[in-house]
Amino acid sequence: MAGEILGVIGTGRMGGPMAGRLMDAGYSLVIYDTQVEATQPLVKRGALLAKSPADVASRADIVLASLPTPDIVKAVTLGQDGIGSGNRAKIVIDLSTSGPGTAKFVAEGLKAKGMQLVDAPVSGGIKGAVNGTLAVMVSCPQATYDIVQPILKNFGKLFYTGDKPGVAQTAKLANNLMAAAALVITSEAVAMGVKGGVNAKVLIDIINASSGRNSASEDKFPRAVLPGTFDFGFTTGLSYKDVRLCVDEAEAMGVPMVCGAVVRQMLAITNAKYGASSDFTSIAKVLEEWAGVEMRG
Repeated sequence: MAGEILGVIGTGRMGGPMAGRLMDAGYSLVIYDTQVEATQPLVKRGALLAKSPADVASRADIVLASLPTPDIVKAVTLGQDGIGSGNRAKIVIDLSTSGPGTAKFVAEGLKAKGMQLVDAPVSGGIKGAVNGTLAVMVSCPQATYDIVQPILKNFGKLFYTGDKPGVAQTAKLANNLMAAAALVITSEAVAMGVKGGVNAKVLIDIINASSGRNSASEDKFPRAVLPGTFDFGFTTGLSYKDVRLCVDEAEAMGVPMVCGAVVRQMLAITNAKYGASSDFTSIAKVLEEWAGVEMRG
């Protein structure tokens, strides 16, 4: 640990628990969030509150950021009073899902200011952030990876994807597309089953003992759909953003996204109907309305 002071920008639903794990590991933190109330639990534990991202980067050796959208990532890293305006930190770890294009853009911008980007999106939701069981995909030069590895291992399992910025983002987008696709297809299958007279919980148990099992049937349906709570902890707006990014990047690479385009449409419908702040398991509510059933059990 070598007495490093870490900066954390974005202490919300994902960033807050991750920052807490760093404090558990003995790191001293300087933190910033536009929503001051999101910083208070960490301040009570001894974290120091900064005035801006630039202030964080002037008081910390390494800065970590957990932010919701590509535009916010660009503004926080390279904008006015952004991380790039700080005078101490030389390494910036971006834990956000912002897409390969943004990662490359930010890496170039930070390089011009003598800073190294570590592209490190995470997967596993709030539960994974709290428990330290996230999958952390990491792109950066090997020498930088050796420096940040002890920090990132506090969040979960690390997957080094090479030295080029954006490669970790590509891996993350592929995963999030599949997670959303599993939710869409499971919702369709269970709606059909219930309409045909099968109890929703029994059908989920059958799927999970059979070849159709997936992350939605094993986790999201039992936790958030069958109880009717729709509170898995990942918003429709963020899932829609991730899938849009994925399909756009794939098409730019010349990779067709036939299923991906349909998943994007389903998220667009869910987003329009229930709002960006709704839980992305609300996809199942769209199917319930269309099929005239309730998937409970």
